[in-house]
Amino acid sequence: MSRKDKLLARFISKPMDFTYDEFKKLLKGFGYEEIGSGHTGGSRITFYNEETKSTIKAHRPHPDNNIMRYILDQVEEELTRIGVLP
Repeated sequence: MSRKDKLLARFISKPMDFTYDEFKKLLKGFGYEEIGSGHTGGSRITFYNEETKSTIKAHRPHPDNNIMRYILDQVEEELTRIGVLP
């Protein structure tokens, strides 16, 4: 099992300790790039996939580094909608 496969399996299991770094790696593996939100963006982040024209918006986690479960659910729905997840 490759690292990408292990990361995807971990994402699908939606653990409470899925980190922001793992989140970025997962989305990058699906062709998403993080778009800077400018000086006043705060914790808001946007990931954009040029090929599919898909956008994923979330909040950068703080004070800890774990992604909230509802964000994982929303991302899974979007990845399923665009056809990269079954």
